[in-house]
Amino acid sequence: MRILGIDPGYAIVGYGVVEVRHGKMVLINCGAVTTGADMPFHKRLKTIFEDMSYVVRTFRPEEVSVEKLFFNSNQKTAIDVAQARGVTLLPVINADIPIFEYTPLQVKSSIVGYGRAEKIQVQEMVRNMLHLKEIIKPDDTADAVALAITHGLSLGRRQLEKENTIRSGLK
Repeated sequence: MRILGIDPGYAIVGYGVVEVRHGKMVLINCGAVTTGADMPFHKRLKTIFEDMSYVVRTFRPEEVSVEKLFFNSNQKTAIDVAQARGVTLLPVINADIPIFEYTPLQVKSSIVGYGRAEKIQVQEMVRNMLHLKEIIKPDDTADAVALAITHGLSLGRRQLEKENTIRSGLK
């Protein structure tokens, strides 16, 4: 199973491609789509769409894991991030790839086992899980890889639940 994790934004969109092979996770690729603050906003959105279209075409994920957005304060920022999230996911939607959303709390709980874990703890655990020499940078890319891993871990849980449901139905 090939999973694309996405940390949406409009200055930096982190992405990470992880493959689950025989119960183990392997990092295929990761990176970030960046747009400059000096760019007109519509051009930033176009760049994000084009670059994410390339990522989807190149790495052909079977499922996508994305951070669920929530905002408490700045409405303008919320609207801009929501627009960027839309163009980020449009190539995924156009390719009919299933999308799964996870909150930061779910990612931290899944990766570290504690929902209030510090970012560095998550990054260090991702490094260990994928047998990397260094933590992934920038943070947005590391977050995207953590999202992909979280979804990969949920695959195992969903498979077990499915098998248990089948077994209980046979009794």
